[in-house]
Amino acid sequence: MENREFWFVVGSQFLYGPEVLEIVDKRAAEMTEALNASGNLPYKLVYKVTAKTNQEIADVVKEANYNDNCCGIITWCHTFSPSKMWINGFVNLQKPYCHLATQYNLEIPNEEIDMDFMNLNQAAHGDREHGFIAARLRMPRKVIAGYWKDESVQKRLGAWMRTAVGVAVSRKLKVMRFGDNMREVAVTEGDKVEVQAKLGWQVNTWAVGDLVKVMNAVTEEEIDALVAEYKANYDIATDNMEAIRYQAKEEIAMKKMMDAEGCKAFANTFQDLYGMEQLPGLASQHLMAQGYGYGGEGDWKVSAMTAIMKAMGENGNGASGFMEDYTYHLVPGQQYSLGAHMLEVCPSLAGNKPRIETHFLGIGMNEKDPARLVFEGKEGDAIVVSLIDMGGRLRLICQDIHCVKPIMPMPNLPVARVMWQAMPNLTTGVECWITAGGAHHTVLSYDVTAEQMKDWANIMGIEYVHIGKDTTVEGLEQQLFLNDLAWKLQ
Repeated sequence: MENREFWFVVGSQFLYGPEVLEIVDKRAAEMTEALNASGNLPYKLVYKVTAKTNQEIADVVKEANYNDNCCGIITWCHTFSPSKMWINGFVNLQKPYCHLATQYNLEIPNEEIDMDFMNLNQAAHGDREHGFIAARLRMPRKVIAGYWKDESVQKRLGAWMRTAVGVAVSRKLKVMRFGDNMREVAVTEGDKVEVQAKLGWQVNTWAVGDLVKVMNAVTEEEIDALVAEYKANYDIATDNMEAIRYQAKEEIAMKKMMDAEGCKAFANTFQDLYGMEQLPGLASQHLMAQGYGYGGEGDWKVSAMTAIMKAMGENGNGASGFMEDYTYHLVPGQQYSLGAHMLEVCPSLAGNKPRIETHFLGIGMNEKDPARLVFEGKEGDAIVVSLIDMGGRLRLICQDIHCVKPIMPMPNLPVARVMWQAMPNLTTGVECWITAGGAHHTVLSYDVTAEQMKDWANIMGIEYVHIGKDTTVEGLEQQLFLNDLAWKLQ
């Protein structure tokens, strides 16, 4: 994470003479230094060049494409930069692109303004020319307008940087599937070839028997060390230490296999536990807390999205986690969704210190009671996200929600759970979600915003559907109809 950076490329031309270019260069360096010092950018901004020719632009794009540390390019035109100069570079750009439409000075200086000032400070002129060519080339891009010293502008730029990091993670992501997906389930299926071509994910299967072999080689000393970590992070609310130690063995083995293959996400299913005593519960939860993505019932799509959205969050591992809608509270005036899963909800979503408990799990092939973390989700605004395969294209569905402290204690529900109000309201939100084809598995995130997911989908070239406070069923149906027509033409 420390090596990730973004390149600042400023547009100009030779028309205004060397003195103007020297000022532009000096100001670009000053702006870069100030933005880095602001504390609002999560990654380093690197000033690369004031580009004045087609070749300079093409060269910096080529360098960015092949530099693994560079996660995106941010451009700005201090002066007028003829847009034909940008064509050769832009048609080859493979990294996310943000157009920062700003200017060096905050206000127009009444006494100082003359033609020399106008020639130097004409970002309003230059950014429009620059913006045209990106529109003409139909480039996916983010446009952020405003004064570069404003905190709101800096924070929007920082949020876009996190989105671009999500793109970088996606394009190199490997997903390890332990067995296949749950039998007869439709939404966990999908075209892995299309996904690899479009999103970069490499999704492959490893036998559960291979995992069991690695588990059998885990030492007692390794288990002791991980159990000590559990005790430091969570409250132990069970006397069944054997179950906790078994979960530690599962976690160590899964992590060894994923790290050996360079995988950052995994999926399993309760229907395939060949040679295992427990479905990995605590093991999966603690791996998610470390930034690994997870999907239940073999759902590799939600597994990958969990890893990506975690990387887009605070400190590169934010409060995002695998989630499933379970049941509704439909009392008029008190309508809520209750999200949970059998065992596997990430503790990054917790509003209280998680407890390790062991309970009977009456589904799957568990020989013994699995250990799991039990907690209530924290309050706050959030989103739930679902990626589905529509056959010929991918659709990303994002819904705004507001998480609340559960309105009842539910003392006999021994799983982690989150309760929320769906936007625009529960019943309309459910109708919209089902109309759009949203899955029962989602990624719930307190850190990532709907705007960031829209930007991510735009960069990846996939369909985006947003359900928010102003969404209606009729409006969504019309949007989906038009989307179908548009995507069929591509």
